Amino acid sequence: MAFSSLLELKDTLGLGARANLFEVSLSFPIGVSGNATDAWQGPAATAITSSNLVLLVKAAQVPAFTIGTIEVPYKAGRRIKIPGDRTFADWTVTVINDENHVARRAFTAWIDSISKGNYNSPSKSSQKDYYTDLIVTQFKGSGNDVRSYKLHSAFPTDVSGVDLSMDSTDTLSEFTVNFQYQYLKAGTEASVGTDKGVMAVSGIVD
Repeated sequence: MAFSSLLELKDTLGLGARANLFEVSLSFPIGVSGNATDAWQGPAATAITSSNLVLLVKAAQVPAFTIGTIEVPYKAGRRIKIPGDRTFADWTVTVINDENHVARRAFTAWIDSISKGNYNSPSKSSQKDYYTDLIVTQFKGSGNDVRSYKLHSAFPTDVSGVDLSMDSTDTLSEFTVNFQYQYLKAGTEASVGTDKGVMAVSGIVD
């Protein structure tokens, strides 16, 4: 790219999009909040409520935009490429583990509710039992939102292990959560809808 002056470059760039100015938000499905205690720990276990369902997301991504390609043979080895169907790749966040493992237990309870449920049960016939919407928003240095991405009907497919080591000093425990979702919508916070429900999941935003 070529610019006629440094001022033109500065006007085009602004302050630049900062990778650490972001926020991720979601609401856990019905049945996870308040029901993710560990039974074997007894009544002393920390119950998960809307007041302590707060996570610190260390890393996330702006979702990728991908469309498939259909190749049609022509002649002499040539192929004509035709746009195919839109695909939506897995989406992953890295979460810093809190001391009571409340965040991790919430996600494992979510997976438990899916894997142990009877899918033909009338009590589990609603998508509310398994799916939720995720929203990732990137901000300007001024704090105003620039772009939001809403991942519709998402659910976790993997909660990673937590590494433990005697050599890990001055290090916080963390884990990753992998999500699948149906489709995404991009735009401003107002256009994608930002009903963050009972839980705000914060990124590292100065």
